[in-house]
Formats: sequence, structure tokens, C-alpha cells
Amino acid sequence: MAGCKRAFAIFAVAVHLCLAVSSSSSLDNTDPRNGRTAYHFQPATNRMNGPLYHKGVYHLFYQYNPHGPLWDIGNLSWGHSVSRDLVNWAALPTVIDPTSPFDNNGCWSGSATVLPCGIPAILYTGISASKVQVQNVAFPKNASDPLLREWDKTGLNPVMPLPAEVPANKFRDPSTAWIGKDGLWRVAVSGEVNGVGSTLVYKSKNFLHWDRNPAPLHASRAAGMVECPDLFPVAEHRDAGLDTLVTGPGVKHVLKLSVMDTLEDYYMVGTYDETTDAFVPTEPGRGDDYRNWRRFNYGHVYASKSFFDAGKSRRVLWTWINESDSRDDDVARGWSGIQAFPRKVWLDKDGKQLLQWPVEEIETLRRKRVGLRDGTWLRTGALKEIAGVTALQADVEAVFEIPSLEGAETFDPSWETDAQKLCGVKGATVHGGVGPFGLIVMVSGYMKEHTAIFFRVFKHHDNYKVLMCTDLTSSSTKSGVYKPPYGGFVEMDDIQKHKTINLRTLLDHSVIESFGDGGRTCITTRLYPEHVSKRDSHIFVFNNGTGAVKVSKLEAWNLATAAVNVGDGNMM
Repeated sequence: MAGCKRAFAIFAVAVHLCLAVSSSSSLDNTDPRNGRTAYHFQPATNRMNGPLYHKGVYHLFYQYNPHGPLWDIGNLSWGHSVSRDLVNWAALPTVIDPTSPFDNNGCWSGSATVLPCGIPAILYTGISASKVQVQNVAFPKNASDPLLREWDKTGLNPVMPLPAEVPANKFRDPSTAWIGKDGLWRVAVSGEVNGVGSTLVYKSKNFLHWDRNPAPLHASRAAGMVECPDLFPVAEHRDAGLDTLVTGPGVKHVLKLSVMDTLEDYYMVGTYDETTDAFVPTEPGRGDDYRNWRRFNYGHVYASKSFFDAGKSRRVLWTWINESDSRDDDVARGWSGIQAFPRKVWLDKDGKQLLQWPVEEIETLRRKRVGLRDGTWLRTGALKEIAGVTALQADVEAVFEIPSLEGAETFDPSWETDAQKLCGVKGATVHGGVGPFGLIVMVSGYMKEHTAIFFRVFKHHDNYKVLMCTDLTSSSTKSGVYKPPYGGFVEMDDIQKHKTINLRTLLDHSVIESFGDGGRTCITTRLYPEHVSKRDSHIFVFNNGTGAVKVSKLEAWNLATAAVNVGDGNMM
């Protein structure tokens, strides 16, 4: 490996510190008794997490508990599945197992980097025999194998021992590596240094011997321990993705962190200083307090990670969707947790926020198309069904036109810091001036179970403020389920000019992913409607605002069931 002197291509992979998933392999992929999904990634038996693009193949490595559906410190391995299209996946054997003194209490999260000679390398956190978190490296046994079936751990492990000022259980999650102009590899690792949540930088000439940089990439006293760091470049004036190597004019960087205290993902757009290996946020006041950072997603999402897809010149984001029912439910189902559908991510033209959108390959699953007549009006109290679509397994795109904003309610500044609370106070049944309007999905007979996804527009100073919500409070009659409303504000400057807002929603049995205004605000939720066992569910558009709303366009497609871990890699 010492011959790999400079970078040729880097592709990201994430295997996060999260729950493992499992299932009985005899279950149908969409068995309604289990909430199994049709096109979201779920391994056939006991698995979970993260991606790599290499030689035309997508590799999804993930943490794997072979002994049950719950996270277990001593049982975590790295599972492995492969795909040609990010939709259909084949299962392969595990690539890293807890068999060595430096990881025999679990092989935790990490990342992979393709070195210039075309050989991938995995950096991962191991829990040692003394239960200390250390960073280790592994390489494929046969780099010419396009499926990368077998891997070896180097005898030099751990390559990054625990720093003296970092607690034994707060040093983990090495990122994808990048290379500087000085020819040194760099990797970001999470660590709590003297009580401060920090993202540390390590450097290496050969990927085997690593030295810690004196200063962190970023630190936050307010955030506490942060996890799963991801640093990647974005283009300022186009939506194409960038390889991790790219720097210079027209390029900004994104630093994403997962905050343990909130179990939520945050990011900042800014500048990466290669000389000092420091990250500086573009927007003032975004640096220390995580409450001022931007959110990738609202809802049941954590430990997201991106990778550069060289085949299609795009950056793709994967993220883990957790559960919100009980551990006993997880055990009864035999699995817990799932991956969101992969998303393309790029920098908005405002240079401040990221946009997200399901990768285009999802369209290969589209079958029957239905819709509403363009120009359908929704008067106050309107509820209109989108008939003819399989409501448990669908892709819905809608454009809403607001003829007048005059009736918008005045925005109370105290609402600014808690959009989720506002979604509860100003719910889908609470009539407003402009909104609530949107979709009601996963609807049972007599609407005993239903989930509302909606917008509400407020007057704010000389402009308008848009709230987006997904309300789970009536999503299920099952007891013991956490069913809050989720929400965020949609930063859009043109609603006053164009008076339109779009919504795209992916429905997959127990998962709802919604993208507001082209992906400026995303809400992903896990739900447990009991009526799905009857496979009888409905979708409606609605408006509970005083002012009428026009549905300028609405299209909905039935989505086919993907082949998710059906068969093995030989099917590739």
C-alpha cells in the first residue's frame, strides 16, 4: 500500500454507529404484518448501514448483528450488499468480523476510500478487548474482485490509538479520507476532547501510520459528543457532485455531524482551510451552537453519510431511519431500523443550504400513473382522493398554487426556534389563512388512521415564512408508539413572486419521505399503521385554509417491489 503515493479517486462509504436490522428470510419483502418495505434497503437477515462506488458497482457496507435485531456491543460485524442501480441489491457475506484483540467487542462505524492504485481501504472503529475505541484499517484480499468479497485487517492495527485526553468510549467514526496538496492523506474522527465535542484530523503518508493534527477540524462546546462526521466539497453554481479531492474557486465544503444529545443530523456550509485543516462556516453564528446549524432532515433520521458517485457525477446521501416503537416490538418483528432511499444532494443557488432529491433510478420502479386534472381547485375544507394508486407503495408529486397570500397569519417570533412544536399547535385540522394544505396519506377507512403532510404560510415582516409538517399523531392506533408531529421551515425567497410550492412524497408501507420545494426541506418518518395488514389504504389532497389553493399538477405512480437482498452477488 505504500506505493499509493497520491490520490486518483475517492469514493465515500459510511457504516454508522447505529442499530443493526434483522428479519426472517422467509418473510415476503412487503409482509404487512412486519412493516417490511418494498424498495427501501433492508437486508434479508439481521443487518444495517452505508455506500461505496467502485468499478461500476455500488457497495453498501453496514453494521450487522448476527444474533438478533438489537444493537449489541460485542456482536457487530460489517455486512455487505451490492447493486448496479441503487435500487436492487444482492447480499454478500460479511467483510469484517469482531475476531481480533483490537475489535473483539465490536466492529463499529467507519468509511472507505479508494486509493490511487485502485485498491479500496476501510477505516473503522473497533472496540478492543479492554473496551476502548480505536481506529483500524482493512484491505481487500483480492482487489481485482469487482464485488470485494473478502477483506484482511492489517497487523499494524490499531492505526489510531485512543488519545490521552479522550474518554475510552468517545473516539470513533473515521470519515472518508481526502488528500492535501502536501500529498498527505487526511481523515476526520469524532472525539470528545476534555469535554468538548470535536472533529479531529489525522494525517498519513501511506494509510497505515497516522498522526493527529494539533487543532481539530471543528469543535463545539454546546453540542457535546458528535458522531459520524462527513466533510465533502460542493459546487457553487451547478448541481453536479464533486470528488472529495476537489478544492479551489467555485467550491465550498459541507461539514455534517450527528449530535448524540438530540439524535439528529446537522450540517454547515463553509470553507475548508487546507493549510490549517480547519472548517469555517460561511454564515455568521453557525459555528459553536448546534441549534444554529442547518438540518439535513426532520423526523426519524440519524447518522447520514454521503459518497461521490463517479459514474453519474453526483453526490449521493444515505441515512438511517430509526424506530419509534418499543424494543419488545423490535424483537417480535425480528429487525429494527432501515435505510432511507438514496438521495442526490447539491448546493442551492443561495450558497447557504443543500437540496436533496431521490436518485433518478427510483423511476425504474414506476408503474401505473394516476393524477388529478391540472387546475383542480381546493376550496376551504376540501378533501379529494387520489384514486387508482397503490397507497402503501407510491411516488406522489404535487404542485400547489396559492392565488393570494393576503390572508396569511402573522408569524409570532417565538415560533422561530421550534418548528416541531408549531406543527402541533397549528396542525392539519387547525384552520388558517393560507393553509394547511397538502397530502393526507396512509389513510384507513373512516380516517381512523392517517398521516398529514402539509404546508402553512405566515406573514413575516415584509415577506412570508413557510412551515412544512408531517403529523404522525393519528398515524396508528397501535399503543406504545411515539407519534409526534415533525416539521421545519422552508427557506424560499420566491413564494411571494411565484406563489407556488411543490411536494414530493415517497410511501413505502412503514416509511414516508417528503421533499418540500424541490428538496429544501425534507421530513422522513417511520410509522406503524395497523390497517396496512389489510392492504387497504388511501391518499387525499386537502386544504383547511380560508383561501383556496389550486393543484397545478399532481401525478402519482404505483411503485414496483425492488429486489432487496434477494439472492447473492453472483446474480450481478
